[in-house]
Amino acid sequence: MTSFAACGLVVGHATDVAGATGCTVIRGARGPFSCGVAVVGRATGTRELALLDPSHLVDRVDAILLAGGSAYGLDAAAGVMRWMEERGRGFDVGAGVVPIVPAAVLFDLVPLGRFDARPTPEMAYDACERATADVVEGAVGAGTGATVGKVARASGAMKGGVGCGEASAGTVEVRALAAVNAVGDVRDAEGRIVAGARAPDGSWLDGAAFLARGDTGDERFRDLAGRSSTLCVVATNVALDRAALRALARSASAALFRRITPVATPFDGDVIFATAPISGGVEARPAQVEALAVRALETAIERSVRAAAPGDILE
Repeated sequence: MTSFAACGLVVGHATDVAGATGCTVIRGARGPFSCGVAVVGRATGTRELALLDPSHLVDRVDAILLAGGSAYGLDAAAGVMRWMEERGRGFDVGAGVVPIVPAAVLFDLVPLGRFDARPTPEMAYDACERATADVVEGAVGAGTGATVGKVARASGAMKGGVGCGEASAGTVEVRALAAVNAVGDVRDAEGRIVAGARAPDGSWLDGAAFLARGDTGDERFRDLAGRSSTLCVVATNVALDRAALRALARSASAALFRRITPVATPFDGDVIFATAPISGGVEARPAQVEALAVRALETAIERSVRAAAPGDILE
């Protein structure tokens, strides 16, 4: 079990098993934190990403929400805001506070659950309440209804989920969390497919090669549209400004391109958040943090499928 304590964060899940959906909240253990973002996919569903630009007035966030339910899941952010407001946590506007909660969603409305099952504000509130430094992995939270390997047909896909990874060097700590719901296949460090699209005989289809051959017809492309997304958070204890955090999020995307094939397709809404403490962080070169983040996120991506459906992962 991976702990995010070294990075000042706690993580909570809310899971609707019957509906095959859920949400995951990443919040500061004691207060707000700095955050940057990189959008890698082309079919995103997001909220409040503009304020993560280094030029924006608001220089901190209170929590990050990752949710299923496609665009419907964005409504769950209201529950995070309510939890924060009750505790006086948010951007001070004099008469009260406005909690800052960027969010990103993935598409899990089919095939595992019910189309009308979406993460609710109550679920997100509960995820805030139960958040801990030690993160549960598998088919939980935002990864409850996640699947991978969807280039050919739903019946040939495999289970995705939430995975975590960590990397450190001296006093520098990096943690990563990934909710993987990709069109593509997931590969291990040696490049072997461990979860993904399967042919009728059970063999690997190899999604990248399948698309390159042009085997997917127009109907299949329409069916795929917007039905995936890998949502990630990389967190560090290093003192980084918002420009450096945006660069960290962008650099961490290398992990997606190494471990998910294909990735950043027209059907994926991949988003990577990067976080750091507002004050009291350790000193390190950004390039070192970026290298560690890629390593941690690679592990998180592989763990997402191994923890979600260990019996189905082929060696």
